[in-house]
Amino acid sequence: MLKGKPFVKWAGGKRQVMPEIKKYIPKEYDVYYEPFVGGGAVFFELAPKKAVLNDYNKELMNVFECIKDEVKFEKMCNELNHHEANHSEKYYYELRNKDRDKSSFNKIADYKRAARTIYLNKACFNGLYRVNSKNEFNVPFGKKSKINTYEGQNLGIVHCILNFNEIELLSCDYEDAVKKAKKGDFVYLDPPYDSDTTTFNDYTENGFGKDEQKRLSDVFKKLDKKGCYVMLSNHNTKLINELYNEFNIHVIKAQRNINANGKKRGKIEEVIITNY
Repeated sequence: MLKGKPFVKWAGGKRQVMPEIKKYIPKEYDVYYEPFVGGGAVFFELAPKKAVLNDYNKELMNVFECIKDEVKFEKMCNELNHHEANHSEKYYYELRNKDRDKSSFNKIADYKRAARTIYLNKACFNGLYRVNSKNEFNVPFGKKSKINTYEGQNLGIVHCILNFNEIELLSCDYEDAVKKAKKGDFVYLDPPYDSDTTTFNDYTENGFGKDEQKRLSDVFKKLDKKGCYVMLSNHNTKLINELYNEFNIHVIKAQRNINANGKKRGKIEEVIITNY
């Protein structure tokens, strides 16, 4: 079985808690849904034959689309080679600031935007993806003198996975992304996390606050009533325990390394919530 791996670093990535997640995966299911796909670590690990992948971050999903398309994939890799050759702090900020002018940015070829997304992810501070209220990427330069933007073999495997299986790619609201889910399907929800203090959740210009956590719990319950297998990851907070108190809550320890304050990195409690 071909197994790819994430091609971008994403806050809240699941690779280091994968052994815990795999303990709670349903033994059998039909279509796999991941409405907050991010870097896609769980998708790549499970390698389902049928899947619906979604993220509200349109630039991220544009990368998935370009990797899937053979012509755009090759052009994107050529762009990445160009970015690597020209990498510098000045070059980074020139490329980063292209989204300040929306009219010209929207005219940039999708494969060039995809290469920009990957390059910024690899060259920025701590591999963090963050946008401001105007949907402008605003992470500072990561001060690396040289970067490797992609592994050709891995991207080739991802290209094959997206083409040789029934994989639908979306970029919409998470509730819309799971509307077609039916009995026997498996939905994995990995939203921006709740926090009892503050936490990073600026993956999109809208953020993801307490009201969104409550709306997501309603979506979880609707999927449960449909007969879907539903799993959710989040922080072990008071609100999350209240919202999902009728389901199975499994507490795990996780290492989190994306934080501007080094003292706030380290072991934290997360939960894996299932309806089965």
